[in-house]
Amino acid sequence: MIQEYLMNEARELFPYTQSLRRDFHRHPELGYQETYSSSVIVRELSGMGLVPQTGVAETGVVTMLEGGEPGPVVLLRFDMDALPVEEATGAEYASEFPGRMHACGHDGHMAIGLTVARMLTHHRNQLKGSIKFVFQPAEEGLNGAERMVEQGVMENPSVDAALALHLWNEKPIGWIGASPGPLMAGSAIFDINLTGRGGHGAIPHQAVDPVVTAAQVILGLQTIISRNIPPLEGAVISVTKVHAGEAFNIIPTKVELGGTLRWYADSVKEKLFERFHQVTQGVSATMGCIATVNLQMLTPAVINDPGIAELAGSIIQQMYPDAEIDRQFRTMGSEDFAFMMQKVPGCYLLIGSANDALGLNFSHHHPMFDFDEAVLPRASAILAALAMQVPDRLP
Repeated sequence: MIQEYLMNEARELFPYTQSLRRDFHRHPELGYQETYSSSVIVRELSGMGLVPQTGVAETGVVTMLEGGEPGPVVLLRFDMDALPVEEATGAEYASEFPGRMHACGHDGHMAIGLTVARMLTHHRNQLKGSIKFVFQPAEEGLNGAERMVEQGVMENPSVDAALALHLWNEKPIGWIGASPGPLMAGSAIFDINLTGRGGHGAIPHQAVDPVVTAAQVILGLQTIISRNIPPLEGAVISVTKVHAGEAFNIIPTKVELGGTLRWYADSVKEKLFERFHQVTQGVSATMGCIATVNLQMLTPAVINDPGIAELAGSIIQQMYPDAEIDRQFRTMGSEDFAFMMQKVPGCYLLIGSANDALGLNFSHHHPMFDFDEAVLPRASAILAALAMQVPDRLP
């Protein structure tokens, strides 16, 4: 049975996967700067007899693996970038670059991607159709996936389905998030500049206070969630930045606010955007301030194809009977793989990677983030099995 072969191969390849992961971890690179990571990926893919295409969205790498039988093209995506975080793990493979670390698991994703490529090249004669391996730069808020789509990654040849995974340190090894429908939220970021008239803190009636206006705007924005969005729909507005003033006795002229919006349904996004502008402008005008709003879309929501998600859950349960397959999980985190999933049906999996007993349970983007490397063979086997079996279920 091919699933059993893949599980055994993934276990045998663990030293290879672990070595790659630790190499990537020592050499973290920010979005669109992943030159070292790209060079390692190109080296490994070339050694497998594949022909990598480089420079896609600046530092991305794409390659094709053609199977032994005609069939659909399945895209596998692996993100590459690190974060501007000072590592505090003390691990022997810790970042060698101050102020940069793989604090989200993308080092593991790249290692998994290369392991899956190595496994599937061994089984290419049993593969129906082709696999397009996509190593994507700049996932962390810089829309590397959108740029890859714009540069034709979904074409030449045209992709029929897309798969990806994310190591998930919010859950232990053995947990799998494989939810049909919405899984991760769409996201936007905003900046609001409020301009009033500065003055002395002891004579507030002669000023137009943007600080008080900011407080009213922040409270007003929260009513959008409680009063304009249906209670059974998911949405978030978080004001995460407030910059104002320099002295205790001076009412400033300006206040800067910033934050994020999250949603699943497009109808909710439209209402959020509409009311966001109305509330901000209306409250500011009432308080006598001028509001300048910059609301920027980042990513759509990740919506798993129900059929592929159900198939994925079934395959994983066959491979790992003890796995906890969570088909109801959702998170307000976002993921730009959604741009690829807008083009074709697909499935995005979350793979539990935490281990409380080893202290490997810090959340993503934390300076102490690290995951249990025992998840690497499991994740590699799962993705390889899906790549081989999903084509049979595609039209």
